[in-house]
Amino acid sequence: MTVHSPEAPAGPVAAVDPVPPVGAPPESAVRRFWRAARFPAILAASLVVVSVLMSLGGEQFPTGHLEPGSVAPDGTRALVNVLGEDREVEVVRSSGDAADAVGAAEDAVLVVFLDHRLLPEELDRLAALDVDTVLVRPSVRSLSAFAPGVEMTGRELPRDILERPLEPHCDLPAAEAAGPAYVHGELYTAAPGTDAVGCYPAGAGDALVQVTEDGTTTTVLGNGNPWTNRLLDRGGDAALALNLLDAGTVVWLRPDPPQQEGTASLPELLPAGVRWSLLPLAAGLVLLVLWQGRRMGALVPESLPVVVRASETTEGRAGLYRSRAARDRVVGALRAGFLDRHTARLGLGPDAPPDAVVAAVAERTGDDPEAVRGLLYPQGADPYAADDGGLLRLAAELDERSRRLR
Repeated sequence: MTVHSPEAPAGPVAAVDPVPPVGAPPESAVRRFWRAARFPAILAASLVVVSVLMSLGGEQFPTGHLEPGSVAPDGTRALVNVLGEDREVEVVRSSGDAADAVGAAEDAVLVVFLDHRLLPEELDRLAALDVDTVLVRPSVRSLSAFAPGVEMTGRELPRDILERPLEPHCDLPAAEAAGPAYVHGELYTAAPGTDAVGCYPAGAGDALVQVTEDGTTTTVLGNGNPWTNRLLDRGGDAALALNLLDAGTVVWLRPDPPQQEGTASLPELLPAGVRWSLLPLAAGLVLLVLWQGRRMGALVPESLPVVVRASETTEGRAGLYRSRAARDRVVGALRAGFLDRHTARLGLGPDAPPDAVVAAVAERTGDDPEAVRGLLYPQGADPYAADDGGLLRLAAELDERSRRLR
């Protein structure tokens, strides 16, 4: 049987720590430390786990057009991964590294992107290597070094590059096996007598030209877009890349932008004569400051403008109106002041039509609308402008309406 104490409170009871029984051993220091530090430790561990999980998906990839490590649409990471399945891909960033990689490989092909970043002597050094080369949208200097006799003669860039692929129309095995490809870009023509094959004709030239000289081939491709992540799976773009880069080692040269070796300050860029001319200019400026900044004497006090009270201005204007008997100006000023003060209170704008003003004033004051119209907008001769008594009656009438509209 359960016995309830009559003195127990009816409401909720707060939990309390149990009191250790008399004679129990004291709690150890380690246990007390664990009880105090377990919550901060669990919180810190949770933050570490969350940070690690968030960093797993935060890998940063390089960016840039035809960048072999970029996963962006204009990168070429997909092609590099495909090539790496059955051949070795060496990505280099300078002409020296490219020459070393070609020399260390038994069977290699050199593919060059963004050759405008290379110096003329670097292009000549690469052209002297006994290796098959693929030039992607080469510069004029690069064409003269690698493929003399080949020159750019046009450009084929449709509004939508995916509108239609180009047909090879040549007997080059690499292009015939690949079939139609989206190789729109710069077009080239080989000079007569050159051992060259042109493929993918469009307009004034071919989008791909391959030149053979002394047992090595140089392939000129007018655009690198077919090898990007965006277009690699279109048509025969991937097959064309695999066929042209058919070697045990693919040396992928994408030069880094040239680094600035040194800078000159602005004073160093100025001629010596200009620098020395600054001395007399500075001396003249100092003399001008001393001349214009000399003391001119004691300060002269200046009287302030006269302050005119508003009542005096009003009385003066009234005297002018009275001397010229301009009662029409006076009645116009009285009515304009009345309308300026009360149109906003009536919920009307400053350009409200007379009918709306008359209706609003008549409704608020209880006057006859025709009487209000004659007071504010008289038709024909104005009875209030006939004499001074009329002016006094108009002022009294307007003051009465102002009192009612408050």
